[in-house]
Amino acid sequence: MRQTDKWKQTHMNIQIAATRADLPVKTVRYYDDIGLVCPDRLGNGYRDYSARDVNILQFLGRSRSLGFSIEDCRQLLSLYEDHNRASSDVKAIAERHMIEIDKKIKELKAMRETLGNLVTNCHGDDRPDCPILDGLANPDQE
Repeated sequence: MRQTDKWKQTHMNIQIAATRADLPVKTVRYYDDIGLVCPDRLGNGYRDYSARDVNILQFLGRSRSLGFSIEDCRQLLSLYEDHNRASSDVKAIAERHMIEIDKKIKELKAMRETLGNLVTNCHGDDRPDCPILDGLANPDQE
């Protein structure tokens, strides 16, 4: 089968579906195990992915790449599939996530500042004393 023929398939095994969704096979299996995607099963028990399943996998991959939790992805996917949804419900999830991101950024900036102070105070020469190690061992003495 030529490469271009593979992309046109409506029924795909997990490897082809994972490739089309740009996800590892292990992640696709996990999404199936937790019920985020539910492909049909062939008589031999193998997963049989449709183009719709691949679209869901792409949606999940993009959502996860933006840092949404699995539970957020579950809610977003439910809203994505609900054509009677209120966009305010989607926006509320995204806004809540942005608040979490802002909190993490603030924490990372504080970590960066603390580490920067430790690095600035270290001479980085042949002497055995090291303010970085001292700061890690005794955080109250920064």
